[in-house]
Amino acid sequence: MNKSLLALPAAALLAFACSTLQPPAKMTDGALTGAGGMSLYTFDKDTAGSNKSVCNGKCAENWPPFYASEMDKTNGDYGVVTRDDGKKQWAYKGKPLYYWSKDQKPGDRTGDGFLNMWKLAR
Repeated sequence: MNKSLLALPAAALLAFACSTLQPPAKMTDGALTGAGGMSLYTFDKDTAGSNKSVCNGKCAENWPPFYASEMDKTNGDYGVVTRDDGKKQWAYKGKPLYYWSKDQKPGDRTGDGFLNMWKLAR
């Protein structure tokens, strides 16, 4: 039997394990950041633990979800919620996570306190 064929399932399992063991976000200067060091936010209208995001449509255009893959699973304080469109989104301590479209570079936090409903994820 071809040894390289035996290595494929092991490599796939290792990739899956790494994707579910790594925290999807990291703490930077007291707040969570996602891809490229961009700030992540929570929305007060989302109910922690409901496994649902209420920010859809135009709201999600302004506050892009912090998407998870189909393979991502709950890992400690990080969970995965299913959005109305069926896509997966990361949540932290039960609250879905979002980017803010007005943040332009890593370290921007211009969405914190927006409409008294959006807060940096901490």
